[in-house]
Amino acid sequence: MKGTAKAHTNIALIKYWGKRNEELILPTNSSLSVTLDGLHTETTVQFHEDLQEDVFVLDNKEVTGVAYDRVTNYLNLFRNYAKKQGLFAEVTSTNKVPTAAGFASSASGFAALAGATSKALDLQLSDEDLSRFTRQGSGSACRSIYGGFVEWQMGERDDGQDSFAVQVAPQDHWDIRVAAVVLTAEEKDVSSRVGMRRTVETSVFYDGWLQSLPKDMETIKEGIRDKDFEKVGKVAEANCLKMHATTFGATPPFTYWQDTTMSLMQTVQNLRKKDIPAYFTIDAGPNVKVIYLPEHEGEVLRTLEAARGVEKIIVSKVGAGISYK
Repeated sequence: MKGTAKAHTNIALIKYWGKRNEELILPTNSSLSVTLDGLHTETTVQFHEDLQEDVFVLDNKEVTGVAYDRVTNYLNLFRNYAKKQGLFAEVTSTNKVPTAAGFASSASGFAALAGATSKALDLQLSDEDLSRFTRQGSGSACRSIYGGFVEWQMGERDDGQDSFAVQVAPQDHWDIRVAAVVLTAEEKDVSSRVGMRRTVETSVFYDGWLQSLPKDMETIKEGIRDKDFEKVGKVAEANCLKMHATTFGATPPFTYWQDTTMSLMQTVQNLRKKDIPAYFTIDAGPNVKVIYLPEHEGEVLRTLEAARGVEKIIVSKVGAGISYK
Protein backbone atom coordinates (compact mmCIF):
# COMPACT_ATOMS: atom_id res chain seq x y z
CA MET A 1 0.00 0.00 0.00
CA LYS A 2 2.21 2.74 -1.36
CA GLY A 3 1.75 6.01 -3.23
CA THR A 4 4.05 8.82 -4.38
CA ALA A 5 2.90 12.29 -5.41
CA LYS A 6 4.60 15.53 -6.42
CA ALA A 7 2.89 18.89 -5.89
CA HIS A 8 4.07 22.41 -6.62
CA THR A 9 3.58 25.36 -4.36
CA ASN A 10 1.51 28.37 -5.38
CA ILE A 11 1.55 32.08 -4.82
CA ALA A 12 -1.73 33.82 -4.07
CA LEU A 13 -2.51 36.85 -6.21
CA ILE A 14 -5.75 37.35 -4.27
CA LYS A 15 -4.84 36.49 -0.69
CA TYR A 16 -6.44 34.01 1.71
CA TRP A 17 -6.30 35.68 5.11
CA GLY A 18 -8.76 34.48 7.70
CA LYS A 19 -10.90 31.48 8.61
CA ARG A 20 -14.60 31.27 9.44
CA ASN A 21 -14.09 27.72 10.76
CA GLU A 22 -10.68 26.81 12.22
CA GLU A 23 -11.28 23.06 12.44
CA LEU A 24 -12.44 22.51 8.84
CA ILE A 25 -10.24 25.36 7.50
CA LEU A 26 -13.06 27.28 5.86
CA PRO A 27 -11.95 30.73 4.69
CA THR A 28 -13.60 34.11 5.15
CA ASN A 29 -12.93 34.90 1.48
CA SER A 30 -12.22 33.27 -1.87
CA SER A 31 -8.61 33.44 -3.10
CA LEU A 32 -6.75 33.01 -6.39
CA SER A 33 -3.23 31.77 -7.06
CA VAL A 34 -0.75 30.76 -9.73
CA THR A 35 1.01 27.40 -9.38
CA LEU A 36 4.82 27.63 -9.57
CA ASP A 37 7.00 25.08 -11.36
CA GLY A 38 10.21 25.94 -9.46
CA LEU A 39 9.07 25.02 -5.94
CA HIS A 40 7.69 21.59 -5.06
CA THR A 41 7.37 18.76 -2.56
CA GLU A 42 7.56 15.05 -3.38
CA THR A 43 6.08 12.65 -0.85
CA THR A 44 5.82 8.87 -0.57
CA VAL A 45 3.31 7.29 1.80
CA GLN A 46 3.56 3.58 2.56
CA PHE A 47 1.20 1.83 4.97
CA HIS A 48 2.67 -1.14 6.89
CA GLU A 49 0.72 -3.72 8.87
CA ASP A 50 3.61 -4.05 11.35
CA LEU A 51 4.02 -0.34 12.22
CA GLN A 52 2.85 0.69 15.70
CA GLU A 53 2.75 4.42 14.89
CA ASP A 54 3.25 6.78 11.96
CA VAL A 55 6.79 7.75 10.94
CA PHE A 56 7.47 11.09 9.22
CA VAL A 57 10.82 11.78 7.54
CA LEU A 58 11.38 15.21 5.95
CA ASP A 59 14.56 15.81 3.94
CA ASN A 60 16.19 12.72 5.51
CA LYS A 61 15.43 13.80 9.09
CA GLU A 62 12.82 12.14 11.28
CA VAL A 63 10.26 14.71 12.43
CA THR A 64 8.66 14.84 15.90
CA GLY A 65 6.60 17.37 17.84
CA VAL A 66 3.99 19.72 16.37
CA ALA A 67 4.83 19.04 12.71
CA TYR A 68 4.56 15.28 13.30
CA ASP A 69 1.22 15.66 15.08
CA ARG A 70 -0.12 17.73 12.19
CA VAL A 71 0.78 15.00 9.69
CA THR A 72 -0.64 12.20 11.85
CA ASN A 73 -3.91 14.06 12.44
CA TYR A 74 -4.14 14.66 8.71
CA LEU A 75 -3.57 10.97 7.91
CA ASN A 76 -6.46 10.21 10.30
CA LEU A 77 -8.85 11.99 7.90
CA PHE A 78 -7.95 9.48 5.20
CA ARG A 79 -7.86 6.50 7.56
CA ASN A 80 -11.35 7.33 8.81
CA TYR A 81 -12.65 7.81 5.27
CA ALA A 82 -11.13 4.49 4.11
CA LYS A 83 -12.09 2.72 7.36
CA LYS A 84 -8.43 1.84 7.94
CA GLN A 85 -8.10 3.02 11.55
CA GLY A 86 -5.13 1.36 13.25
CA LEU A 87 -3.10 1.12 10.04
CA PHE A 88 0.03 3.27 10.26
CA ALA A 89 2.21 4.80 7.58
CA GLU A 90 5.78 5.74 6.81
CA VAL A 91 5.77 9.21 5.22
CA THR A 92 8.91 10.34 3.37
CA SER A 93 9.02 13.89 1.98
CA THR A 94 11.53 15.94 0.03
CA ASN A 95 10.87 19.67 0.17
CA LYS A 96 12.21 22.02 -2.51
CA VAL A 97 10.70 25.04 -0.74
CA PRO A 98 12.25 27.25 2.00
CA THR A 99 10.06 26.15 4.91
CA ALA A 100 8.19 28.60 7.15
CA ALA A 101 9.60 31.90 5.83
CA GLY A 102 6.72 33.11 3.71
CA PHE A 103 6.99 30.47 1.03
CA ALA A 104 3.98 28.22 0.92
CA SER A 105 5.76 25.02 1.92
CA SER A 106 2.56 23.82 3.59
CA ALA A 107 0.74 24.18 0.25
CA SER A 108 2.95 21.81 -1.72
CA GLY A 109 3.53 19.69 1.38
CA PHE A 110 -0.08 18.91 2.19
CA ALA A 111 -1.09 18.61 -1.47
CA ALA A 112 1.65 16.00 -2.04
CA LEU A 113 0.73 14.23 1.22
CA ALA A 114 -2.95 14.13 0.25
CA GLY A 115 -2.19 12.76 -3.22
CA ALA A 116 0.27 10.13 -1.97
CA THR A 117 -2.07 8.98 0.83
CA SER A 118 -5.03 8.80 -1.55
CA LYS A 119 -2.97 6.66 -3.95
CA ALA A 120 -1.62 4.42 -1.18
CA LEU A 121 -5.17 3.69 0.00
CA ASP A 122 -6.48 3.46 -3.60
CA LEU A 123 -9.26 5.95 -2.85
CA GLN A 124 -9.63 7.08 -6.51
CA LEU A 125 -10.73 10.58 -5.53
CA SER A 126 -11.62 13.23 -8.09
CA ASP A 127 -9.44 16.35 -8.08
CA GLU A 128 -12.35 18.23 -6.52
CA ASP A 129 -12.65 15.73 -3.67
CA LEU A 130 -8.87 15.65 -3.23
CA SER A 131 -8.95 19.45 -3.01
CA ARG A 132 -11.52 19.23 -0.19
CA PHE A 133 -9.31 16.79 1.72
CA THR A 134 -6.20 18.88 1.09
CA ARG A 135 -7.88 22.03 2.40
CA GLN A 136 -8.19 20.39 5.82
CA GLY A 137 -4.40 20.09 6.08
CA SER A 138 -3.54 23.59 4.90
CA GLY A 139 -5.94 26.01 3.26
CA SER A 140 -3.62 27.19 0.49
CA ALA A 141 -2.74 23.55 -0.29
CA CYS A 142 -6.11 22.93 -1.91
CA ARG A 143 -5.03 25.26 -4.74
CA SER A 144 -1.90 23.17 -5.42
CA ILE A 145 -3.95 20.23 -6.71
CA TYR A 146 -4.27 22.13 -10.00
CA GLY A 147 -1.77 23.76 -12.32
CA GLY A 148 -2.13 27.16 -13.94
CA PHE A 149 -4.34 29.78 -12.31
CA VAL A 150 -6.56 28.47 -9.52
CA GLU A 151 -9.43 29.84 -7.42
CA TRP A 152 -10.25 28.49 -3.97
CA GLN A 153 -13.97 29.11 -3.63
CA MET A 154 -14.79 30.03 -0.04
CA GLY A 155 -18.17 28.31 -0.03
CA GLU A 156 -21.05 29.02 2.31
CA ARG A 157 -21.95 25.66 3.83
CA ASP A 158 -21.05 24.89 7.44
CA ASP A 159 -19.77 21.42 6.51
CA GLY A 160 -17.32 22.81 3.93
CA GLN A 161 -18.52 20.69 1.03
CA ASP A 162 -18.70 23.74 -1.26
CA SER A 163 -15.23 25.03 -0.28
CA PHE A 164 -12.72 23.66 -2.79
CA ALA A 165 -10.40 24.76 -5.59
CA VAL A 166 -11.19 25.08 -9.30
CA GLN A 167 -8.89 25.84 -12.21
CA VAL A 168 -9.46 29.30 -13.73
CA ALA A 169 -6.94 28.89 -16.59
CA PRO A 170 -4.61 25.98 -17.47
CA GLN A 171 -0.82 25.93 -17.20
CA ASP A 172 -0.29 26.71 -20.89
CA HIS A 173 -2.76 29.63 -20.96
CA TRP A 174 -0.20 32.38 -20.29
CA ASP A 175 3.57 32.44 -19.92
CA ILE A 176 4.35 34.70 -16.97
CA ARG A 177 7.27 34.46 -14.55
CA VAL A 178 7.54 34.68 -10.78
CA ALA A 179 10.86 35.41 -9.09
CA ALA A 180 10.79 34.30 -5.45
CA VAL A 181 13.30 36.59 -3.74
CA VAL A 182 14.70 35.07 -0.53
CA LEU A 183 15.63 37.78 1.96
CA THR A 184 15.76 35.38 4.88
CA ALA A 185 15.13 31.65 5.24
CA GLU A 186 14.67 31.92 9.01
CA GLU A 187 11.38 30.95 10.63
CA LYS A 188 9.08 33.90 11.21
CA ASP A 189 8.14 35.19 14.66
CA VAL A 190 4.36 34.99 14.11
CA SER A 191 3.09 31.91 12.26
CA SER A 192 0.47 32.30 9.54
CA ARG A 193 -2.14 30.58 11.69
CA VAL A 194 -1.52 32.78 14.72
CA GLY A 195 -1.30 35.96 12.65
CA MET A 196 -4.44 35.12 10.74
CA ARG A 197 -6.44 34.45 13.90
CA ARG A 198 -5.20 37.62 15.60
CA THR A 199 -6.10 39.70 12.55
CA VAL A 200 -9.61 38.25 12.18
CA GLU A 201 -10.37 38.70 15.89
CA THR A 202 -8.82 42.12 16.52
CA SER A 203 -7.90 44.12 13.39
CA VAL A 204 -9.88 47.33 12.95
CA PHE A 205 -9.12 47.11 9.20
CA TYR A 206 -10.38 43.55 8.64
CA ASP A 207 -13.93 44.37 7.52
CA GLY A 208 -12.60 46.79 4.93
CA TRP A 209 -10.30 44.08 3.60
CA LEU A 210 -13.21 41.65 3.18
CA GLN A 211 -15.40 44.25 1.45
CA SER A 212 -12.71 44.96 -1.16
CA LEU A 213 -12.23 41.33 -2.21
CA PRO A 214 -15.13 40.55 -4.57
CA LYS A 215 -14.12 43.42 -6.87
CA ASP A 216 -10.46 42.34 -6.76
CA MET A 217 -11.43 38.78 -7.69
CA GLU A 218 -13.65 39.88 -10.57
CA THR A 219 -10.96 42.20 -11.98
CA ILE A 220 -8.09 39.73 -11.75
CA LYS A 221 -10.08 36.96 -13.44
CA GLU A 222 -10.81 39.34 -16.31
CA GLY A 223 -7.10 40.17 -16.49
CA ILE A 224 -6.08 36.50 -16.60
CA ARG A 225 -8.70 35.72 -19.23
CA ASP A 226 -7.54 38.63 -21.42
CA LYS A 227 -3.81 38.21 -20.60
CA ASP A 228 -3.78 41.83 -19.43
CA PHE A 229 -0.57 41.88 -17.39
CA GLU A 230 -0.93 45.42 -16.05
CA LYS A 231 -4.45 44.71 -14.78
CA VAL A 232 -3.37 41.48 -13.06
CA GLY A 233 -0.24 43.05 -11.57
CA LYS A 234 -1.99 46.14 -10.20
CA VAL A 235 -4.71 44.11 -8.51
CA ALA A 236 -2.27 41.56 -7.09
CA GLU A 237 0.07 44.20 -5.64
CA ALA A 238 -2.76 46.26 -4.14
CA ASN A 239 -4.43 43.15 -2.71
CA CYS A 240 -1.16 42.16 -1.04
CA LEU A 241 -0.75 45.60 0.53
CA LYS A 242 -4.33 45.57 1.83
CA MET A 243 -3.78 42.16 3.42
CA HIS A 244 -0.62 43.31 5.18
CA ALA A 245 -2.37 46.52 6.30
CA THR A 246 -4.73 44.37 8.38
CA THR A 247 -1.78 43.21 10.52
CA PHE A 248 -0.93 46.80 11.45
CA GLY A 249 -4.50 47.20 12.72
CA ALA A 250 -4.41 44.09 14.91
CA THR A 251 -4.00 44.01 18.70
CA PRO A 252 -1.13 43.79 19.35
CA PRO A 253 -0.01 45.07 15.93
CA PHE A 254 2.59 43.08 14.01
CA THR A 255 4.16 42.84 10.58
CA TYR A 256 5.88 40.14 8.54
CA TRP A 257 8.01 42.72 6.75
CA GLN A 258 11.65 43.54 7.38
CA ASP A 259 13.46 46.67 6.24
CA THR A 260 14.78 44.72 3.25
CA THR A 261 11.19 43.74 2.35
CA MET A 262 10.16 47.37 2.07
CA SER A 263 13.32 48.28 0.19
CA LEU A 264 12.63 45.56 -2.38
CA MET A 265 9.03 46.72 -2.78
CA GLN A 266 10.41 50.12 -3.79
CA THR A 267 12.91 48.48 -6.15
CA VAL A 268 10.04 46.77 -7.99
CA GLN A 269 8.00 49.98 -8.17
CA ASN A 270 11.07 51.78 -9.56
CA LEU A 271 11.27 49.20 -12.37
CA ARG A 272 7.85 50.39 -13.52
CA LYS A 273 9.16 53.95 -13.72
CA LYS A 274 11.57 52.59 -16.35
CA ASP A 275 8.60 51.10 -18.24
CA ILE A 276 9.37 47.55 -17.14
CA PRO A 277 6.10 46.01 -15.94
CA ALA A 278 6.88 44.16 -12.71
CA TYR A 279 4.72 43.79 -9.61
CA PHE A 280 5.28 42.32 -6.16
CA THR A 281 3.24 40.14 -3.88
CA ILE A 282 4.12 38.99 -0.36
CA ASP A 283 2.58 36.22 1.73
CA ALA A 284 2.87 35.87 5.52
CA GLY A 285 6.63 36.36 5.69
CA PRO A 286 9.40 38.79 4.73
CA ASN A 287 10.24 37.34 1.33
CA VAL A 288 8.99 38.95 -1.88
CA LYS A 289 7.67 37.40 -5.08
CA VAL A 290 8.03 39.48 -8.23
CA ILE A 291 5.72 38.90 -11.20
CA TYR A 292 6.93 39.84 -14.68
CA LEU A 293 6.80 38.83 -18.35
CA PRO A 294 9.54 36.65 -19.89
CA GLU A 295 10.71 39.36 -22.30
CA HIS A 296 11.79 41.50 -19.34
CA GLU A 297 13.57 38.74 -17.42
CA GLY A 298 17.13 40.00 -17.93
CA GLU A 299 16.51 43.51 -16.62
CA VAL A 300 14.26 42.33 -13.77
CA LEU A 301 16.75 39.73 -12.50
CA ARG A 302 19.73 42.08 -12.80
CA THR A 303 17.87 44.66 -10.73
CA LEU A 304 16.77 42.15 -8.09
CA GLU A 305 20.23 40.58 -7.78
CA ALA A 306 21.71 44.02 -7.08
CA ALA A 307 19.14 44.82 -4.38
CA ARG A 308 20.07 44.97 -0.70
CA GLY A 309 19.69 41.86 1.43
CA VAL A 310 18.93 39.37 -1.35
CA GLU A 311 20.16 35.88 -0.45
CA LYS A 312 18.74 33.90 -3.35
CA ILE A 313 16.30 34.18 -6.26
CA ILE A 314 14.21 31.23 -7.45
CA VAL A 315 12.59 31.79 -10.84
CA SER A 316 9.41 29.89 -11.70
CA LYS A 317 7.21 29.53 -14.72
CA VAL A 318 3.54 28.64 -14.35
CA GLY A 319 3.49 25.15 -12.86
CA ALA A 320 1.58 21.90 -13.31
CA GLY A 321 -0.95 20.29 -11.02
CA ILE A 322 -0.35 17.26 -8.83
CA SER A 323 1.36 14.27 -10.47
CA TYR A 324 1.94 10.67 -9.43
CA LYS A 325 4.66 8.04 -9.80
